Amino acid sequence: MFDLLDRRLVWVGGKGGVGKTTVSAALAVLAARRGKRCLIVSTDPAHSLGDVFARQLDDTPRRLLPNLDAMEIDPDIEVEAHLARVTAQMRGFAAPEMMDELKRQMQLTRQSPGAQEAALLERIARLITDSELAYDLIIFDTAPTGHTLRLLTLPEAMAAWTDGLLTHNRKSEQLGKVLKHLTPKAGRDVSSPFDDPKEDALSALDQRTRDIAETLLNRRRLFHQARRQLEDASLSGFMFVLTPERLPILETARAVTTLQEAGIPVVATLVNRVIPVEADGAFLERRRQQEATYLQRIDEAFATLPRPRLPWLDTDVQGLDILEDLADRLAGEGF
Repeated sequence: MFDLLDRRLVWVGGKGGVGKTTVSAALAVLAARRGKRCLIVSTDPAHSLGDVFARQLDDTPRRLLPNLDAMEIDPDIEVEAHLARVTAQMRGFAAPEMMDELKRQMQLTRQSPGAQEAALLERIARLITDSELAYDLIIFDTAPTGHTLRLLTLPEAMAAWTDGLLTHNRKSEQLGKVLKHLTPKAGRDVSSPFDDPKEDALSALDQRTRDIAETLLNRRRLFHQARRQLEDASLSGFMFVLTPERLPILETARAVTTLQEAGIPVVATLVNRVIPVEADGAFLERRRQQEATYLQRIDEAFATLPRPRLPWLDTDVQGLDILEDLADRLAGEGF
C-alpha cells in the first residue's frame, strides 16, 4: 500500500480521455469512506466531475457524501473576480482621468490569451495555502503538467515584475532626494529653477508605486507558499492516469520526467481500462495481445513508481454506486 491519500494535496492528471476524472472521484469517495474530510476540485474548463457524480456542481463546495465535498472552478467567474480585484486596487493608484482607459484595458484583458489560466492559478494557490479550510485532503482533477508547472514558475515571474518595479521605485526615491537637496530652503528665492512645483506629485507617485509593489509582493508570497507545498512530498503528491496505449504512455513519460525535474513528487501511475481477463471473443483477444506489449512497456518506463490497474468497465461511470465499486477496486490495488 502506498500513502497517496495520506497527503493533504493530491493531483490527478493525464492525457485527455484516459479517465482521470473518474479516478479522482473514486479516490475522493475512498478517502471520505475512511473518515477523511475531503474536497475534490475540478480545474478543467471542460468540466466532467459533475457528470461523473451525476450532480450539479459549481465553484462553491457542495456536499455529496459524509466527509466529501466537490466543486468545479469556473474560469470565467475567476477572471471576473480577478479583474474586479485588480480594478479596485488600481482605482487608488490611477488618476481620475485614467479610469476610462483602465476600464478599456480590463475589457481587453478579459479576452486575452492566458487570462483564464492566470485567474485559475491564483484560485488554486489560495485554496492550497488557506490554512482555515476544514479539509484533511484536497484532490485536484487537473491537467498533467500545465497548472502545476506554471505554479512553480510564477514566483520567478512575479519576482521579475516586482524587482523591476522596486528598482524603479528606488530610482524615483533617489531622484526625489536629489530634487529635495537642490530645492531652495525657506527664505530663498522660490522662483529658482530647481524649485519643482510637482515635488508633491512626485512623492505621491512614489507612494502609489510602493502600494503597487506591496500588492505584487503579496501575490509573490502567495505563489511562493503554493510552490513550497507543491514540492513538499509529505504534503503533496501527483498521480498520472494512463491507458495501455502508445500515445498516453509517451505523454505520461514526458510529464513524469518534467515534474520530477521540477521537484514535484510523483507518487504513482495508474493504468486504467485494462481489458478484463474474463472478456472473451477473437477481437478482444487480439486487443489483449497488443495490450500486453503496452503493459510491459509501462512496467519498464515507470519501474520506479507503483503501477496499480483498473479494468475496462462494461458501462459508463456515472453516479455514486459505481464510484463506490471503483473505490473498492482502488482499495484492493493498495490505495
